[in-house]
Amino acid sequence: MRQRDQEYIKISPSTRQLAHQRLEFYAFFHFTVNTFTGREWGDGTENPGIFKPEHMDAGQWTKAIKAAGMRGAILTCKHHDGFCLWPSKYTDHTIKSSPYKDGNGDIVKEVSKALQKEGLEFGIYLSPWDRNQKTYGYGKAYDDYFVNQLEELLTGYGRIFTVWLDGACGEGSNGKKQVYDWKRYYDTIRKLQPEACIAVCGPDVRWCGNEAGDTRPSEWSVVPKRLSEAETIQKASQQSDDTEFREKKINSSDLDLGSRKILMNESELIWYPAEVNTSIRPGWFYHREEDEKVKSLEELVSVYEKSVGGNATFLLNIPPTPAGLLHEKDIKRLQELGDYLRATYQTNLAETAVIEASDEEKNHPVSSLKIPDETYYKPGDGQYTAEITVTWEKKRRFSRIVLMEQIRLGQRIEEFSLLIKEENEYRTIYEGTTVGYKKIARFGEISTEVLKIRITDSRVCPAILFLGVYET
Repeated sequence: MRQRDQEYIKISPSTRQLAHQRLEFYAFFHFTVNTFTGREWGDGTENPGIFKPEHMDAGQWTKAIKAAGMRGAILTCKHHDGFCLWPSKYTDHTIKSSPYKDGNGDIVKEVSKALQKEGLEFGIYLSPWDRNQKTYGYGKAYDDYFVNQLEELLTGYGRIFTVWLDGACGEGSNGKKQVYDWKRYYDTIRKLQPEACIAVCGPDVRWCGNEAGDTRPSEWSVVPKRLSEAETIQKASQQSDDTEFREKKINSSDLDLGSRKILMNESELIWYPAEVNTSIRPGWFYHREEDEKVKSLEELVSVYEKSVGGNATFLLNIPPTPAGLLHEKDIKRLQELGDYLRATYQTNLAETAVIEASDEEKNHPVSSLKIPDETYYKPGDGQYTAEITVTWEKKRRFSRIVLMEQIRLGQRIEEFSLLIKEENEYRTIYEGTTVGYKKIARFGEISTEVLKIRITDSRVCPAILFLGVYET
């Protein structure tokens, strides 16, 4: 299997995938006519006249997510109902037919500018299923329509960090289903926004497999290529809103996507990192009856530390109200989350420690782990294990340890453990498997002068980018 491992580590992230993973945490804004009808999925027959956010303030949205520590946001520019939040010239079912700003509004532009002002990235969601469009189900005619709208969004609103395409594919009003021309969609995105990652129904970022924020204990970024095609299969697509679907967890059969056993007989592998997505409320669009059901700080911290800290990114939905504002309860929770993350991960105790290793390759010293840059530690070639010892002058209290691999060289670590010294003996406080981009190991608060990190198995020589040790 070692020969297979050598092939495996040749697979690494593209420049766009690496930039996307480094965002770590970003927002989803679900906003459309559903916000005014109280539905999750519209059917395309909604009157644009109901869309009138009288206190619309994209600046309020972006300030709130920045306070939470997010680095960007994705806007539902068009959901399945087909209503466009920009004045598309290819349909009248748009904001130009609404009362908002007397038909002269463009919420896509407002959100993109507000994010740019805060130094945050902008992404777009454009549903391939348009329940209002009469050409849906008629092949090229509909693909032309969809690509025309893609071109409007990709050329009129500045830099786009991601295009989020879901695979919903039901019948149109004519009883027909569209066979999406995914390759044409991808080619359009690559041509107009080459740095943008294509997510979910796309080749760059994969869906984690549920909408509840559930995560895998071992998340691999190198997986079988066939996974990149799974969400685009029409018969497997989601065709109606389903509360049970939103709440389901990852199936046990889907827990292992990248072990040696899984990859052994695969002919083609790709770098395809996971994105964990969930909503701050039970629904994706705003519903007043859910004002008392905002996820707790503890729930959000758990999803954050298991997703960002589990070799994935975290996409959190915050739905604006009919007024065009984020609800005060959501804003409060976002502030609390940001305060928690800043307080917890601001001071790295490893910076004041002496760090030594059992072996280190020339030009890749273990001391580089203190510095959050491109330098990294690795033992000599041919080594599949490593031991790192962290020593302080006096006891330190901590409950979080962060490990990061240099994923430019692929994902390598398969097994590690954390130990602390107590009365001249070492005790194991944590055992883990994959690391990848980032692993946050969480445990009850402990106190020690000496910490050991043991890499007990790697596919090839481990390459570790960063070590962080943090108090609660």
